[in-house]
Amino acid sequence: MVVWIALTVIVVGILVVIVAIYNKLVDLKFRVKQAWSDVDVQLKRRYDLIPNLVETVKGYASHERKTLEEVINARSKAMQVTEPGEKKGEAENFLSSTLKSLFALAESYPELKANQNFIELQSTLAKLEEDIQLARRYYNAVVRDMNIMTEAFPSNLIASWFGFKKAEYFLLPSEIEREVVKVKF
Repeated sequence: MVVWIALTVIVVGILVVIVAIYNKLVDLKFRVKQAWSDVDVQLKRRYDLIPNLVETVKGYASHERKTLEEVINARSKAMQVTEPGEKKGEAENFLSSTLKSLFALAESYPELKANQNFIELQSTLAKLEEDIQLARRYYNAVVRDMNIMTEAFPSNLIASWFGFKKAEYFLLPSEIEREVVKVKF
């Protein structure tokens, strides 16, 4: 009789642990999705700002067509990559580098730098870059937690039994490309 009680307690204990780990994995899975959604919202806000920025610059530097087209093309490419991972990081990096060249171009036009609309757009972009960085940091922290759960014992067993997969970090490809767009007034 004592043996049956002990076995029952052990089996119930194991089931409780399995359920707790499963629920934690489900929680992390949804946190990863929610965190990516937050990153995506910030990126879309930046995408929406770029045409206004290009139009403002175009009014002052219309003969700089190549730079303006590069910014628009980079925006389009970045918008096409919707899943987190290395490709998204590369697309966002390319967009950031074209924005740097747009702001470098603006340095050559003092009347553009003094334009109130351009100043407001620069300020908004600087705030958006900060928001993107914060959202990306939170996303990567949640991904780290999910990946630890899918690899650490015994949660890795439950993760594999129920098909939980590691998530991809939202990283930028190299040190140089990790620089935030610098906006000067």
